[in-house]
Formats: sequence, C-alpha cells, structure tokens
Amino acid sequence: MHSLSKRALCEGLGTGLLTTAVVGSGIMAERLAGGNAAIALLANTIATGAGLIALILTFGPISGAHLNPAVTVSMALKRVIMWPPAAAYIVAQFAGGIAGTLLAHVMFAIPLFSVSHHQRAGVPQLISEFVATFGLLVVIWAAVRANDSILLIAVSVAMYITAAYWFTSSTSFANPAVTVARSITDTFSGIRPVDAPGFIAAQILGALAATILCTWLFRLPPVQCS
Repeated sequence: MHSLSKRALCEGLGTGLLTTAVVGSGIMAERLAGGNAAIALLANTIATGAGLIALILTFGPISGAHLNPAVTVSMALKRVIMWPPAAAYIVAQFAGGIAGTLLAHVMFAIPLFSVSHHQRAGVPQLISEFVATFGLLVVIWAAVRANDSILLIAVSVAMYITAAYWFTSSTSFANPAVTVARSITDTFSGIRPVDAPGFIAAQILGALAATILCTWLFRLPPVQCS
C-alpha cells in the first residue's frame, strides 16, 4: 500500500493531465478544424480517450486512478477506500483539474484565466450528464468485478467515454473536477460557470444511482481498505 501523499499526488497529477488533454486538444482542434465542429469534436474525443488509457495505466497501480470525484465517492460508499483518504483524493482532483486547464492555456499562449461563455444548459444536457456518469460507473464496477485488471479497466473506461462524447448532448463531462476546470476556459471545451453546478449535481446523482444498481447487480462486497 502506497502512502496517502503519493496516492493523492497521483490523483491530482492524473486529473490535471486529463484536463490538459481535454482542454488542450479542444484548443488545437478548434484552431485546425477550420470551423468544422464535427472534426473538432472528433479530435477532442480521440485525444481524451487515448489520454485516459495512458493515465489509468500509469497511475492505476498506485492510487487506483479514479481521476474523478464521482468515482471516488462511489468507491468510498462501497468502502473500497475510506472517507478520509477519499477526501484527500477529491481535493487533489479538483486542484489538479484547475492546474491542468491553466497549463493548457500556457501551452497555447492564451490568457491564464478566461471564464467560459460556452452555454451548456437545459434538461437534455442534465439528463445527458446523469446518463454519462451512470454509464461510466457501471462500466467501472463491471470491469472491477469481472477481472480487476488495470488494463481492462483502462480500455473499458476510455472506450465508454469516447462513445459517450458522441451519444450525449453534453459531450459527456461525467467528472465534477473536470467540469469545474472547464468553467475557467473560454475555449472549445468550456462550460459557463453558471451551468457547472447543474452538471455536477447530475453527475453525482448518476454515480449514486449506478452504485446502488451495481451493488445489487454484481453483488459487490463491502471491501475494507485503510
């Protein structure tokens, strides 16, 4: 078992790099796509999915590579991780996400802070975030239950998020930390700060619903970890 400081660092660093991949690839895609939104979204999707596989494989053996407060909450509810370290994970994830956005801004020479004006509001988008996060947690618990292989988890999560970019109207944020981080970038992947709380609420509800379903469906044991 690695120390909590190492695990929290991995969660912060992993979430930061994930956010950099999302925001940075969105900026690059928007610049190169010549106004073609479909091509820009496809480029953003591929970069995010590829980044997820690499990051989960890298940090999974140390921290579990949650990289997502919704995942950490679900794991804490099933006692795969205790609440005190879960809180440290969540703080690190939010901090890492914000740092990841700032890093993307630095790399693409845009203002460090640029509050997003990208509107993502309405019931369809909130339902999309519920569905995206619900599906993500079901996929994670199914992969853990089936094999507990970090490679299986990495591929399953990345493939689901890649698909969900396209079958949800919200383009599948499915991550409260990344949602907050994307509210401070007025670029392709941004979300208005006023829209972020609704997204986060839908994500948490989706994660809770998935945890309840998977507890019954997969008969998840209440594993105790320190």
